[in-house]
Amino acid sequence: MYVGTLSFDLLLGDVHSLKGKRSVVRPIVAELQRKYSVSAAEVDHMNLHRRALIGVAMVSGDAAHLIDVLDRCERLVAGRPEVELLSVRRRIHGDDD
Repeated sequence: MYVGTLSFDLLLGDVHSLKGKRSVVRPIVAELQRKYSVSAAEVDHMNLHRRALIGVAMVSGDAAHLIDVLDRCERLVAGRPEVELLSVRRRIHGDDD
């Protein structure tokens, strides 16, 4: 069994309120969940309207499949024009850990 996680630190574009932030972050989280069947949520910077930290997690029996899906998630978030991807943190844990 393999468990993979991603943390996306995002700077949001033209957002001036927490309500505006939700309108940017929610669709990204929903698309990650729908397209790739991963667990995803906003996990930090809740009170900052121009920053967001989105966490993604996935469990798989195949390491190659896990890495492929995490790569796709990263490309999806990096390709969103309304956010600037400041950093990505990736962790993969296997049976040997």
